[in-house]
Amino acid sequence: MRKKAVLIIHGFAGGTYDQEKLAFFLELNGFDVYTFTLPGHEKLIYGKVKKEKWIESCEKHLQMLIDNKYKDISVVGHSMGGVLASYLAYKYSENVKRLVLLAPAFKYLTFENDKFKMSSVIKNSPKIINTYSKEEVFSRMIKFPSSVVKEFMELVNKFYDLPSSIDSKTLIIQGASDDIVPVKSSEYVYESLKSKNKNIYVIDNITHDIFKDGNNIEYILNLIKDFLNDKN
Repeated sequence: MRKKAVLIIHGFAGGTYDQEKLAFFLELNGFDVYTFTLPGHEKLIYGKVKKEKWIESCEKHLQMLIDNKYKDISVVGHSMGGVLASYLAYKYSENVKRLVLLAPAFKYLTFENDKFKMSSVIKNSPKIINTYSKEEVFSRMIKFPSSVVKEFMELVNKFYDLPSSIDSKTLIIQGASDDIVPVKSSEYVYESLKSKNKNIYVIDNITHDIFKDGNNIEYILNLIKDFLNDKN
């Protein structure tokens, strides 16, 4: 009998390295963990890519698990990956048993009255740089042409209403100190979910980089493990 499968989807301008602590932890605790790099994120200078390629890649990797006869599949998504994971839970509702959303980016720092505002980016830049580092922030941002940022925004708009159609058992984890995806994004998803089997945790002293070293990391890892093991 195959073990439980977990598909992890990273966020915009990120990579599998952002969730490697989670992947390693789950592997040690008996899960078959699958990660992949979204199109356009695999090169030192990120290439132009359409949102449809992100969607297609996610579907391909989930279908691989289905084809390999996994009966218990969970999907974990961080930030933009949370939006994509929500899509998979909606479209493949018979296959995706559990959904874990880590700071799902249905709202993000550049949303002001549902419109993109560069002033919001500038206003929040000091907070973001304090959270990460100037080198990391700009090394990620400058690699993406504005056309790819637009694809991200269009992806969010495309799937914005999806939570109200998702019936999968869902766990949402949000950092209270996240300056990229605000708490209101996770609250929106939680309140909108069709599923009655849902939980949300807003955790102090956690930023958008949920698995960055900190006192709450072990707590978060065990929250996710226990949720994925729960048979209810």
